[in-house]
Amino acid sequence: MPLRVLQIIDSLGMGGAETWLMAVLRLWSETGTAQMDFVITSGNRGIFDAEAERLGARLHYVRYRRQCLPTFVRELRRILREGRYQAVHDHQDFVSGWHFVAGAGRLPRVRIAHVHNPYYQIEHNYGISFTRRVSVHIGKQLIRRFATIVVGTSQRTLEENGFCGPAFDRIPKAVLHCGFRLTRFSGDSRNARIAVCREFGWPDEAPIVLFAGRLDASLDFSHPRNHKNSSFAVAVFRACLEREPEAKMIMVGANEHVRDVFMNHLSSQGLAHAVVLAGIRSDIEKLMLACRVLLFPSRAEGLGMVAVEAQAAGLLVTASTSVPNECVVLPDLVSFHDLSAPIDQWAEAVVRALRVPRALPTVSNDSWRGSGFDIRISAARLQELYQTGLVGTAAYQMRADV
Repeated sequence: MPLRVLQIIDSLGMGGAETWLMAVLRLWSETGTAQMDFVITSGNRGIFDAEAERLGARLHYVRYRRQCLPTFVRELRRILREGRYQAVHDHQDFVSGWHFVAGAGRLPRVRIAHVHNPYYQIEHNYGISFTRRVSVHIGKQLIRRFATIVVGTSQRTLEENGFCGPAFDRIPKAVLHCGFRLTRFSGDSRNARIAVCREFGWPDEAPIVLFAGRLDASLDFSHPRNHKNSSFAVAVFRACLEREPEAKMIMVGANEHVRDVFMNHLSSQGLAHAVVLAGIRSDIEKLMLACRVLLFPSRAEGLGMVAVEAQAAGLLVTASTSVPNECVVLPDLVSFHDLSAPIDQWAEAVVRALRVPRALPTVSNDSWRGSGFDIRISAARLQELYQTGLVGTAAYQMRADV
């Protein structure tokens, strides 16, 4: 009998957790390992919904908002009762506790609270008002009461969110990396570069910088909600052009709500000819194979899966020190820089990377063997978690007194 698992997530958009869950779903649809269903708490359809349904997942659109709470509680309890799940896996940080209390009495034996986001993002997405602090505190206490394990995308994320403190000594914790099919990044980098350059009307040999992440709400570097630091990335690239005039940059990620603002900014900086706002793309593998360096100046990351994928493609990574170093698989490909460093120092690092000959994809490198980023290993650990309630692999199990 396949496992029956309920995932609770905001939407099936183009994020790290979502792409990981889809990779697991594709693998398990081939092997018959599990029936995986989803509660979509935004109530909105996402980019992966149709594929998930084709692969056999049931998607329940149940909005989790203050004004919808009675309906959410009623529908969640119905879904849990009818689904007879062996595990519920909630991906919404401290809100998981509130979801669990809504399902109390109907919850399965295995109840996982999964922390994907750094505390910085939780704090600055909404602002920490008194009411918000109370909500976060109660949510964490409900996790301690109802969850059977707390899982994080990195140890740093678990620590930053307070799950490694004395209050959580008695609940098991584990790091579980999001995995992907390594062979996705095993293409021909030269052909990819030529195809991408021709798509955007650039010379075939143009050295390309890749920025992957949604565009932020403000052009102000210091704005607290600039998680991905997209305007900082533009400033770095502008300084790169003074040293490498033929360079180009592709900015991939959700941008519709601020696209016009960024287009005007690029025009005012004289960058419209060299920077493309590519929006959401389904061919990130091709873009990574085509580019020379990933510029990743995030203010905070739960792990930074885009940096891991870049390494698989043989792409050099210039990242901020706010990105957990747990994302490093191949140290020779990744360099970290402080966000307080001058723009020119960042630009020098990017230009050095642009001038390094393009490496081959690294998926055959021994460093990937046994890595939790390999979807087969990641999915096996997830299966173990659903069946036993623990990730037993020593390297991934955290002591309660960490």
